[in-house]
Amino acid sequence: MSDEQLHAMRHSLAHITAAAVQRLWPEAKFGVGPVVDNGFYYDIDLGETKISEQQFGKIEKMMRRIIAEKQDFVRTTMPIDEAIAWAEAHNQPYKVELLNDLKRAGTTVAKDLDAAAMGTIADGASAVEEVSFYTNGSFVDLCRGPHVANTGDVGAFKLLRVAGAYWRGNEHNPQMQRLYGVAFATQGELDDYLQRLELARQRDHRKLGKELDLYTTSPLVGVGLPLFTPRGTILRDKVAEYSNQLRQKYGFQKVWTPHITKKDLYETSGHWAKFGDELFLVKSQETSDEMALKPMNCPHHTQIFASRPRSYRDMPVRYLETTTDYRDEKTGELGGLNRVRSLTQDDSHVFCRPDQIEGEINNLLAAARELYSTIGMQLRVRLSYRDESDAYLGDPALWESAQGQLKAAVEKVGLEFFEQEGEAAFYGPKIDFMATDAIGREHQVATVQLDFVQPQRFGLQYTASDGSFMTPVMIHCALLGSVERFLSVFIEHTGGWFPLWAAPEQVRILTINDSVLDYVDEILSLLNQTVLMHPVAYNELRVTVDDRNESLGKKIREATAYKIPVQLIVGPKDKEQRVVSVRTRDQEQTIALDKLVDFLQQYNAES
Repeated sequence: MSDEQLHAMRHSLAHITAAAVQRLWPEAKFGVGPVVDNGFYYDIDLGETKISEQQFGKIEKMMRRIIAEKQDFVRTTMPIDEAIAWAEAHNQPYKVELLNDLKRAGTTVAKDLDAAAMGTIADGASAVEEVSFYTNGSFVDLCRGPHVANTGDVGAFKLLRVAGAYWRGNEHNPQMQRLYGVAFATQGELDDYLQRLELARQRDHRKLGKELDLYTTSPLVGVGLPLFTPRGTILRDKVAEYSNQLRQKYGFQKVWTPHITKKDLYETSGHWAKFGDELFLVKSQETSDEMALKPMNCPHHTQIFASRPRSYRDMPVRYLETTTDYRDEKTGELGGLNRVRSLTQDDSHVFCRPDQIEGEINNLLAAARELYSTIGMQLRVRLSYRDESDAYLGDPALWESAQGQLKAAVEKVGLEFFEQEGEAAFYGPKIDFMATDAIGREHQVATVQLDFVQPQRFGLQYTASDGSFMTPVMIHCALLGSVERFLSVFIEHTGGWFPLWAAPEQVRILTINDSVLDYVDEILSLLNQTVLMHPVAYNELRVTVDDRNESLGKKIREATAYKIPVQLIVGPKDKEQRVVSVRTRDQEQTIALDKLVDFLQQYNAES
């Protein structure tokens, strides 16, 4: 089935869903019902009546009845004023609003209206004169299509969930019920998708974060402000240390910047005009300065670069800072670690000469590939370009040059890539790294961004070989991106079975009885002198001992529930034979004590 056919099928199922809801609840008022990834949704207002998952079976049964009736999808058109009268007569206020917007708006706004009938635009006119409707059975809906021929031509489907959604995404508008469904051409494809969905549910980082005691939240602290436990803090520290090590290998030096700043900094950089409503504002009681919690670090790093004269011989100058930034995200968009208000970035900035761009980008590409190879995620890249809108700063000719240089760098190292307009930062094009996890989902992770704008806005300069002053190029990079968001991906990718180097608790020793405690002390002394060498050298091995007066079975179950990668079982026979019984996720084996460190080094290298 082609993408166009699949789209028509899913859009038709959105209409069938609305038709089923209307049969069950004739008072239903409808918003929009677009196609989304793998399915569709419909926004519905049922007043005080709330749809629950327990009612999905009833709705699906009605949908199947409509499908069995093989109702034709019939397209008709209507002048805009007649369409408004129709919507008013049928008590559909959301359709009335869309139609009035179409009547007033003209082509520009009409194109932005979500899944509504775009209608036909008269030549030279500024408003929609005629709109289209689709009818199946007794259900009529404002729509531009396309649809399948009749309701019998849809594939396999399932309603998945219902969620609250403000009408047109505006929190000041009424809240509707958004009914989501998935749909595929065949039952087999649907079953495969549902199986992957169940795997994703089991790996959900919010579920695992609680089970593995990694982070928590508190209403007293605030939504979108996660609190990391000792175990979670080890995990985030280890991945951040790895990112730091990779960048330091390519000449980056650590810097530190404060968490608040005068808003003047962001006015100069251009961030205030673009993102001022996303900033947390801070008021001084001592001065009249208007301050903000920093939402990003690049403007601060420009000021470190500008703090003293720079020569072409000094270039490139490379800074790294792993630091927490703050953004006033909408509460309805916050969830787990995916989107938070306090986000920690492994931020990097390079200030270089134009002739150094290629080499610097190649270094950052190599660092990103090494990191994601280590954690077992396949990478491809999205080349994110500007579109024709006025949302971007800087000379279009510089943009064209920057976009060409990024593409050339990616092609040279042989990375799989695709290009997408409209995804650039406001100051420059980007290389966005897309990583595929263990169950086939793709996530946007690392990024490399080329910036000709901020150095000009801040008046940054270096002295060229001929004594003239030149403006440096700025390259932004984050290998993890947001540490919090990366951890949500990493937790779900591993299912909580972290590689040995990253595991909060790497080894747990489980005793059978108290007669082996002196042998356990000997094992601990050996492990405390062990340094794991790959991919990052640490000065400690994180080991605990469970010597409680509990059954061995209970100890093993608890250690496994915490997904501790290496469990060492020690009993009287092990002590007598100078061995340990080693349990990992994949196998159980007995290892001589003098071979244990070699085993751990090998296991660490392979994990």
